Amino acid sequence: MKVRAITGFFFVIVMLGSNLLGPYVFGAFYLLLSLFCLWEFYGLIKQSDIQPNLQSGLLNGLFIYAVFALLTHNNDPIHHHLLFLLPVTLSAIFIQELFKKTAAPFTNIAYTYLGLIFTIVPFTFFHALAYITGSFNFHFPLAFLLMLWANDTGAYLVGSKLGRTKLFERHSPKKTWEGLIGGIIITAGAALIINHYYTELNWQQWVITGLLISCFGTTGDLIESMFKRSINVKDSGGILPGHGGLLDRFDGLLMAAPIVYAYLYFITNA
Repeated sequence: MKVRAITGFFFVIVMLGSNLLGPYVFGAFYLLLSLFCLWEFYGLIKQSDIQPNLQSGLLNGLFIYAVFALLTHNNDPIHHHLLFLLPVTLSAIFIQELFKKTAAPFTNIAYTYLGLIFTIVPFTFFHALAYITGSFNFHFPLAFLLMLWANDTGAYLVGSKLGRTKLFERHSPKKTWEGLIGGIIITAGAALIINHYYTELNWQQWVITGLLISCFGTTGDLIESMFKRSINVKDSGGILPGHGGLLDRFDGLLMAAPIVYAYLYFITNA
């Protein structure tokens, strides 16, 4: 428990710092984080005797994130041209498989692409949250993280004390409906507090954002649990002592970030 607490403390400090130190640190930090998550995903898949194309997958992950980060940071027409290079770089995943002697090449290809969709794409949406109003504003990604942590904390505290009714026992035996409701209530409370400091949205919009984070963050947690059970592993990795792997820490973000971005995009451009 002590190791977990120390790791959690420094983890929170690093995450807060990445949001507060400006657009370049913010972009670079989440680029590295997304690539580590992708690398972790491919490492887990290999435990099931599937051989994803690690090199071409990581290179494509870097390129996908970088292209969309440039588009959001500085919407220069030249950056739009980079989008047309994506079919070329993505085709490398197929080409690389031609030179490998494997029994199921298209399984390897499919999981290589799945890794990009499951890890890199959500982080591109999370990065784009900082530019939802046109210029860099750390309020939106920071508020997202605060509400995500509020949901996890609320679900854990309420679920451990009052949890009786299983939410999705087949995939996550410890999660309960009571925990889910507790997480939603505490996240809504966090949204109301955020509204007093970050006035870009009204209180109803912040609360709706919190509800989306609670519902889809929990869904992401369940999907990651389903994934780990399908390959018979407990933790996605050991990079964070006492907390497991990066995918274990960011499973909520992977589902919630694209949904929240879509919601904020439409209300801020209405």
